[in-house]
Amino acid sequence: MSEPSEPSTDSADVPAEAWSGVHRGPLREGEWVRLVDQKGRKHNFELVAGKRFFSNKGHLDHDDMIGRDEGFTLVSSAGGQYLVFRPLLNEFVVSMPRGAAVVYPKDAAQIVALADIYPGARVVEAGAGSGALTCSLLRAVGPWGSVTSYELREEFADVARRNVNQFFSAPEGQTHPAWDLRLGDLKEGLASHGAHQVDRIILDMLDPWNCVDAVAEALVPGGIVCAYVATTTQLSRVVETLRVHGGFTEPQPWESLVRDWHVEGLAVRPGHKMIGHTAFLVTARRMAPGERPPRKTRRPAPGAYGPDYTGPRPSDVPPHDASIAGVDLGEPGDA
Repeated sequence: MSEPSEPSTDSADVPAEAWSGVHRGPLREGEWVRLVDQKGRKHNFELVAGKRFFSNKGHLDHDDMIGRDEGFTLVSSAGGQYLVFRPLLNEFVVSMPRGAAVVYPKDAAQIVALADIYPGARVVEAGAGSGALTCSLLRAVGPWGSVTSYELREEFADVARRNVNQFFSAPEGQTHPAWDLRLGDLKEGLASHGAHQVDRIILDMLDPWNCVDAVAEALVPGGIVCAYVATTTQLSRVVETLRVHGGFTEPQPWESLVRDWHVEGLAVRPGHKMIGHTAFLVTARRMAPGERPPRKTRRPAPGAYGPDYTGPRPSDVPPHDASIAGVDLGEPGDA
């Protein structure tokens, strides 16, 4: 077993009132740790005095971790080596208990950055799922902002509550002061926030297009809506609905793909693992009441809104794509 290093004395813990979910200094009983073995297998568990962690490489005593600074290697009773750290947020969410599927870190990071979630923001989320995105939103808004999460299923809400409270080390009977978890439908709940009183709305649901009118009413001018959808049909429907509404800027759809790389000397190549498609993201900004964005001058691709298209149709697009019938739509920019 490796010799314990002396705990650091020059780094005070992160203030509890920051509600960061992060601790500095020696590991404490009740904290969660993340062990990684020599094959990259990961294990997360809570430190409990007197308890043991068992694996196919023998056991480790929790007492040998409590009181030490994170970032050390322990050798188990059967000779297995384990790296010991506190789990990062992106590590916590992919291994936490799940009710609904989680929003992966690559998408949560995109939402926080491109939906511009900032300290003090008033954010509404639908639905809460397993609490993965909620943790990122709460950390971004801080204790002085607000995150209101709507979840239709009570069992999912219970899982989300446990996961969020675990990550932020919430005292018994308490939760993050910026979080309001509500059972119910977003469309009905948004009315309780008042007109133009919400800065950001995140829609992680099957039919976000059905909420566009309620979202438009609740968002402040300049506010952002961000939809998280899994399929191309959902993507098309939410983009076209936002476009047809007229009270939002042109919707911006995208997805992100993450690929790791293998780097050993001259052996530099793409890794065998890749986090490919998880979801599409769509953002749009709320116009001021009564204002509409400038009309697009670039005409749609031929057949884009042809007879086979049955979704929402922009008001300046003919009932059937005129270009298919041989009608000249004019040059871009022609009035």
